[in-house]
Amino acid sequence: MNKSAIVARRARVGVFGFFFLAGLVMGLWAAGLPSLNDRLDLGPALLGRVLLLISAGALASMLLAGRLVDRWGSRRLCWIAGPLSGVALLGPALAPSAWVLMVLAVVFGMGLGVMEIAMNAHSVEVERCYGRPVISAFHGTWSLGGAAGGGITSLVLQAGLDAQGLLVVAAIVVPFLYLPAARLLLPDAYTSPAPQKEADGVDEGRPAEAAAGGSGGGSLKWGLIALLGVAAFAGHLSEGAAIDWAALHARMVLETDPALAPLAYTIFSIAMTTVRLLGDPIRARLGSVLTIRLAGVLATAGYVLVLVSPLLGDPMRVVCAWTGWALAGVGLATVVPVLFSAVGAAGGRVGRALAMVTAFGYTGLLLGPAVLGFVAEAASLPVALIIPAVLAVVVTAAGSPAIRALLALPAAASSPETSPAPASVRD
Repeated sequence: MNKSAIVARRARVGVFGFFFLAGLVMGLWAAGLPSLNDRLDLGPALLGRVLLLISAGALASMLLAGRLVDRWGSRRLCWIAGPLSGVALLGPALAPSAWVLMVLAVVFGMGLGVMEIAMNAHSVEVERCYGRPVISAFHGTWSLGGAAGGGITSLVLQAGLDAQGLLVVAAIVVPFLYLPAARLLLPDAYTSPAPQKEADGVDEGRPAEAAAGGSGGGSLKWGLIALLGVAAFAGHLSEGAAIDWAALHARMVLETDPALAPLAYTIFSIAMTTVRLLGDPIRARLGSVLTIRLAGVLATAGYVLVLVSPLLGDPMRVVCAWTGWALAGVGLATVVPVLFSAVGAAGGRVGRALAMVTAFGYTGLLLGPAVLGFVAEAASLPVALIIPAVLAVVVTAAGSPAIRALLALPAAASSPETSPAPASVRD
């Protein structure tokens, strides 16, 4: 096995570690929210503001993180962002009042945003080195980390211990857990951007026609970034709709038993996580263009089944809805990995381009629940769910041409889509 293959394998393990720990931090935070709410007596309104401030902090920091990746390299930013994102748990854990919590929520969100861009940028670079699709499994590992965080919190609470103490311990321990994973990441020689001068709006070291096209993310033109962003926005909003409304749809529209209603989201989550863990060989076989097309088609079909389920009688209405949420999870699982991989396939500096696509998607995840809530209030929940059903079509309509254009760029000639992996890097 040659040295490059060994470096790529080690880095892949390191990125798995980063995604798992990032998911663990989010899982611990989310599972500890009820205890935080009780401790500070927040109530729904203040808790909603805290969550909004976290999202706003994350969104604001993503664009800065993209520039830092392009300037420093993703490896260096991962070394910094990983431990700091764990330490940032101390803010919510120790906040003495709601108003202090709001300030610290922004800091916590900024840590999450920088971590999101750093580890995703490095995952793109690892895939480049691997020579075949590997990104999807990273996102599945993030979901496993989130589930682990929720499970640990549940065990701690059942043992009669304090969720606040758990967050404090996690804030101390998690940064040290990042260090072994960080040591496995790609060396700077594989990730540091080549020095580039900028003069009259054109970067030396990349094609002049790309710069002339108004590239905002290294070698990518603004139009392609926007098209990828639209696909990311549509995919994330459709995903957020399932996360926030699947169980409510089962209870409010289908009148499912309260104990069974949460299974709607559970089925969606299991389907999404499973496909993300197993999705890389599928994309390697089908290619990114066909994969993104199928993603939109399956997600749309899933939402159609959910929308028609109230027209059926018991128990078929529940079976129909569950099948729909499973299909939606299968389809939406591949959207983010395919889009991020496409950015990497274009070559050049990925930081700013990846940050912008991520910001588009994060905006959809942030706005989705609120928009659907307003529509459900004004009309009904089934009417509101027509929105993610339509946006699932947009995933294919915007994502397919954007990825096809990206893979046609000269830099894509050495991407996982167009060149086979070295035999020594195959599993």
